[in-house]
Parts: sequence; C-alpha cells; structure tokens
Amino acid sequence: MKPDFSKGLIPAIIIDSTTKEVLMLAYMNEVSYQKTLETNETWFYSRSRDQLWHKGATSGHTQQVVSIRLDCDQDTLLIEVVAQGPACHTGATSCFFNEVKSPTVDYHANILEQVVAEIRDREQTPIAGSYTNYLLDKGIDKIGKKVVEEAGEVVIAAKNDDAQELIGEVSDLLYHSLVLLHQQGVNFNDVKKELTRRFGKKANSKGDRPEIEEW
Repeated sequence: MKPDFSKGLIPAIIIDSTTKEVLMLAYMNEVSYQKTLETNETWFYSRSRDQLWHKGATSGHTQQVVSIRLDCDQDTLLIEVVAQGPACHTGATSCFFNEVKSPTVDYHANILEQVVAEIRDREQTPIAGSYTNYLLDKGIDKIGKKVVEEAGEVVIAAKNDDAQELIGEVSDLLYHSLVLLHQQGVNFNDVKKELTRRFGKKANSKGDRPEIEEW
C-alpha cells in the first residue's frame, strides 16, 4: 500500500518509538518518501525552501525509521523513529512544547517508556551525581542487589497494609528493573512483546477473556 501523492505533498507525523511522544510534523513528496525508505532515515520536502531536506544533515540530529503507517485515507503518514538528538530547530526534544491545555490526568500514559529513555540518555550523556549513572557504573552486582531489596520492600509494604508505601516501593522496583534491563542490553519492548504473547490473544466471539497458556 502506497501513500496518495496525487496532491503533491502529504503530512508526516513523527513520533519517538520509545516514548511515543509526538516530535514534529513535516511534509513529504514521493521523492522524499522513497529516499526515506531507501536510507531508513527521514527525508522531507520543505515548502518554504521548495526543496528536499534530510533531517539532521547539518545538525546531526537524524531520525532512524522504525516503522511507517498510513491512515485510512492513505494521505497521512505516522512514522516512528529513534531520534539522534532534538527534533525541533529550537533545541527542544519536540516541536510541540507550547501548552494550550493541560492534561486532566496527573500521570503520563507512557511513563515507563519515558523512564527507559531517561536511563538510555543518562548512559549516553552522564550527569555528575546521577543515581542512574551510579548504578550503571557499579554494574550488575549493585543493580541486582537493589532489585532484590526493592522486591522484598514491596512485600513488606503490602503486609503493612499501607497503600502509599506500596506505591512507592513498586515504583522503586520498576525503576531498578528497567535499569537492570538496560544494563543487560534487553530492550523494554521485548518485555512488552512477551507480555503481549502471553496476554494479548483476542477474546472469543462471546467476548470472554481468552485462555492464557502459561498464567
């Protein structure tokens, strides 16, 4: 299935493959689309300069393509990328930083993905005094010890019948587990794939919960 370039240009929405944050919106013509497929990096068509442009060609902030999807009308692209640096020319991670309306919930739906991205960024750009950098520098023995400790504290919080304490300890356990995955070179998406394999089966025609083989 190919995009409909009958009108010349189509919008391309670029999102971070890990955090799912919308990074930018640009336009593609058929040539830039083909170059994106060929190079596995994003290419766009600049309406103001009337020419092709390779994202990151001058700044180094390229975008490696992970997936490309078409909308139902085949005239808009949704492209997931691994971004090598900020997407916006202002230096911001995303072009969409001007808040018009605040979210009504007090949490981010993709917060775990954001934590994973933060751990990755800490390794790539260490910060003095960073606890994440401390753990990564100490390695598997220290990280593993913390995972075991936090797991025990989760059980203690549950036995104390203290919901707020339990929330805090589970948060600590999740964080240290994500650091452990990163230190071991395991992609968090692979964990989600395994959970999808176990629990993501479609319900039957009656709408009942599908049977789970392992759990």
